Amino acid sequence: MKIQRKPEWLRKKVPQGEQAAMRGLLSELKLNTVCQQALCPNIAECFSCGQATFLILGRDCTRQCSFCNVDKAPRPLPPDADEPRRVAEAVLRLKLSHVVITSPTRDDLDDGGAGHYAATVAAIRERSPEAAIELLVPDFGGDGQALATVLAARPAILAHNLETVPRLYAVRQGADYRRSLQLLERAALATDAAPTKSGIMLGLGETEAEVLAVLQDLRQVGCSYLSIGQYLAPSRRHQPVVEYILPERFELWRQAALEIGFRHVESSPYTRSSYHAANYA
Repeated sequence: MKIQRKPEWLRKKVPQGEQAAMRGLLSELKLNTVCQQALCPNIAECFSCGQATFLILGRDCTRQCSFCNVDKAPRPLPPDADEPRRVAEAVLRLKLSHVVITSPTRDDLDDGGAGHYAATVAAIRERSPEAAIELLVPDFGGDGQALATVLAARPAILAHNLETVPRLYAVRQGADYRRSLQLLERAALATDAAPTKSGIMLGLGETEAEVLAVLQDLRQVGCSYLSIGQYLAPSRRHQPVVEYILPERFELWRQAALEIGFRHVESSPYTRSSYHAANYA
């Protein structure tokens, strides 16, 4: 059954008061989060629990994905050399045991920002050596050396989202399905490899056969962890929602993914790639 008007189970309330402490810390340290940039519906829940997904390398993305609310610019500002220290300070003050670091795609940088990722991991390890660090990375334009730089930082989890099925990749302008799979495969085969993770959105017009094929592709390249969530258009200017998927369908997809070998799967309408991230480790 296709539901095309936003159903009640997706009308999540976002109380502003519970976010005040986190917002104050982020403002003080001049840090960005994908929670704020991407208009994540889980922001109140996560911020009130002292959780956030840090967005490094600025607020602007060099690609024009039609589903994403992150700002776009062909020439973003250069990386902030002090940002890794400030992220590490936030991790320490929040006493995070599991931290997720992501970034916009930075095709304007020679290494796609890989060195900045590595510097951020090093800064966190210096201040919070016990924290598990998950990196949710862009595709680095297929640059194997950039990926090697990130993997050499020894993240606890290396994540890269496929987002949708190959037929709908027009919503990921500049991305390539096979290139993304190759990144995950290279990461899984690397020496002392960390577990790999990916995420997809439902509701863009994909078929069940296409979703199953994506899950099988991910397992074939050794992907261990998976998130499945409902696509929600950030505004009328973005890619429209084709279908709202029933919650019980998400549970069926979770079971199907576990049956084909994923080690842990989060699947629900509100699941996002870093939602309940500590559950994967």
